This record gives sequence, structure tokens and C-alpha cells, in this order.
Amino acid sequence: MLRLIFVCFAFSLLPLAATADESASPPSPRQPTHTYTLDNGLKVIIREDHRAPIVVSQVWYKVGSSDEPPGQTGLSHALEHMMFKGSKNLEPGQASRLLGSLGASENAMTSRDYTAYYQTLSRDQLAVALELEAERMHQLALPEDEFLKEIEVIKEERRMRVDDNPNGLAYERFLTQAYMASPYSQPVIGWMHDLDRMQIEDLRAWYRAHYMPANATLVIVGDVYPETVKPLVERYFGAVPTRTPLPIRTPLELPGGGERSLVQHLDVQLPSLLLGFNVPSLGTSPAPWEVHALRLLNAVLDGGHSARLASNLERGNSIATSVGADYDPFTRGDSLFIVSGIPNLSREVSLDQLETAIWKQIDLIKQTPPSAAELERVQAQLVAGLVFAQDDINNQANRIGALESAGLSWELIDQDVEALQAITPEQVSEVARRYLVRERLTRTTVLPLANKEAQP
Repeated sequence: MLRLIFVCFAFSLLPLAATADESASPPSPRQPTHTYTLDNGLKVIIREDHRAPIVVSQVWYKVGSSDEPPGQTGLSHALEHMMFKGSKNLEPGQASRLLGSLGASENAMTSRDYTAYYQTLSRDQLAVALELEAERMHQLALPEDEFLKEIEVIKEERRMRVDDNPNGLAYERFLTQAYMASPYSQPVIGWMHDLDRMQIEDLRAWYRAHYMPANATLVIVGDVYPETVKPLVERYFGAVPTRTPLPIRTPLELPGGGERSLVQHLDVQLPSLLLGFNVPSLGTSPAPWEVHALRLLNAVLDGGHSARLASNLERGNSIATSVGADYDPFTRGDSLFIVSGIPNLSREVSLDQLETAIWKQIDLIKQTPPSAAELERVQAQLVAGLVFAQDDINNQANRIGALESAGLSWELIDQDVEALQAITPEQVSEVARRYLVRERLTRTTVLPLANKEAQP
């Protein structure tokens, strides 16, 4: 994980790892899951979990920032905000007030691959959530006066998260270099100059182009049964008109764009290093084992207190005060394998020395596969995280919706444990040799402004 170094704004699908001394619980029995498609193209996935009398209802649209054309960044996120500003039969904010009066919680999220809306509520109130989302799917109001107010809120959100946040700004700039060909280089929240010139008609056109049953997935998880849920879904969503969605394009990156380096002078207290390698995701790799091996490689390097980076660079040689790795395998397009760190200034360690030490750890795993015991430990950590995540119906629904929205199957949830346990030590070394190479590398160093001012 990236520990207190850089901030990533995309929704993370990686489960929390267990601590190093935890053993994975045996996988729980597969939960009853039912899927079907309405005549208008809406895919419906119902997953039963009867441990508590609650349910989560989510609508996922297969549109995110990577679908936005240059010059119109931020459309998906801005439309997410406007979905709460009224529809044909609801005034701005009325849906939220209604859900609040029922004790429900609601929220929404936009990523590079999708935009999602969700409510968690008592099982006997599910019809309310379905009716609200069905109306918003095809009868959104999009009033201009509300847009003019909300776009200023979004601009302030950008200032707070990015422009006035050195770590957020550094990471955003890093992505523009790491993705040479992929639209993943575009910020989810949008560039400020695109927000400045965004018009309500832009959002209305985006809504018409992407918000429709055939471009959406309805995910329902909780204390429900398909025979009672299906009539409700048909009642509220079945009447939504069908339209043909635009084709979805997979964001692909160059296999080897050449080593790139970016130096940033920002208002930070400590210098830091970020190394990103272009790698495939489960949505782009023709060999899924590679992706699972990359997940385990990430865990070998940064899977808890006993992982190699922390053991050798933070504690062993005290090269770094913080060092970690991160990899998101569940994206529609090509992903990044990231290693980042802060040098130990108390020992006068430079950024170059930190990078040399990181490369030494990478080269070691390229040359010598992890031992069977080490691989079993990190496999147990990941499996434990997957098992524990099933305790939360929101986590279950999030994984189902995000997988489907990335063009993957929800069934991967039930296959994930076996996929991880099938990886061998040699396969972990193989993906390190294949992908953690300099021709796939983007490096950014972030230096305090004082360093720039001290230069002659």
C-alpha cells in the first residue's frame, strides 16, 4: 500500500491484508447469487446475505473519466453531483431527505471506469431506493441554476484535494507521465480549465449518452430473496426506455514507452520518490495468472510488517522512513505497479540511494523466487482479506459492481481464492522480470520548495 506518501482518488478494490501472523480462515461457502437481464438491457445481480435485516442497493454506470474526450474532463464526476439535484418528481435534495428519514445511508462515487450510486437501508424499504434510482436513470432534471452552484462546489473540491494538496498534485502530475497513451492520465475530478468552461448542456448530453439501462448494472446484496426482489426491479426499472449505449473502449498503454522522469518542487516538508511501472490488469492481460502473480509480488514487497520493503529498507538498513507498493488489478484498462518511499534524512540518505535500494529488492526477487513459506504467508494474508471482506454487504456489492463495470465477471469473487493459491514462486519472479523494467518506468521525485530556492 502507499503509506502516507501519495493520495490516489480512484476507488480502491484491493481488500485489506491481514497482519503477518494471521492465518487465513477457510473460504466461506459461496453465497447464493442470482443474475438476469431485463428486456431493456439492465443487468441485475442479487446476492443473498441473511445475517442482518438490511440491504444495499447500487446502480453502476459503465462510464467514468477515461471515457471523457480531451477538453471535457470532469463530466462524469460533475454529473454524479447533479444526480442529487432533482428529477421529474423530486426537488433538489428531496431524495436524500427521504432516505435520511428512513434511517438509510447513501452516497456515490466516480472513478476512471464507472460512476456508482448506492443506498444501505432496511430490507423492507428496498422499494424506495429502487424507485428513486429508476427515476434518476431516465428523468433527471439537470436545472441550470443548480449546476451553476454545484460547479463552484466541485472547483473548491478540486482545490482542496489537488491544487492546495501537494501530495494530491504530485500524484496527478505523475499520472500524466505514467500513462502516455491511456486516458487514465486524465484526473477524475477534471482539469480546472475544463471545469471553468463546462456548461449544463455538456452534462445533459453526457447523461443522454451514458445513463440508460443497457449501460448499467443493478447490484442488490443483503437479506433478500430473488422471488421478492424481481417484481420490484421489474416494476421500477422495467419501464425505463431502452437505448443502445456507446461502445466501451479499453484504455490501453504502450507496452514499453521508455524510461521517464519528472522532478516536482512542491510545498512539502520531506522529499519523496514514486516509481510506476506500466503493467496489465485483469481486464487487459491475456494470461490472468500474470495479474494474480503481480498481486502476490505486491504482497511480498509490501504485505504487512514482515514484507521485504519494510523489513529491509525501513528497519534493516534504515534507508527509508516509509516505503511501500501498490497495484490495482481490477481495472478496465492497463494498470500501474507502484513503489514509493521517503528517504531517511536523519541518516542523510538521498533519493538516489533510496531508489538504488528499492531496485536491489526488485532485482533480488527477479533472480530468486520467494520461498514456499514466504509465498504461503502472503497468500494467506490476501485470502484472509477476501474472507473478512465478506462480512460487510457493502464490500460485497462494491466488488460485484466494480468488476462488472470494468468488463469483468462478478463470478471472479468466488474464484479469487483458488486463483491466488494456484500461483507458484517462479511465477512471482517471472512477472517481476517481465514488468518491473526500466522501459516501463515512470519516476517522479518530489522535492521541498526550499531545495529549489537553494539552487544557484
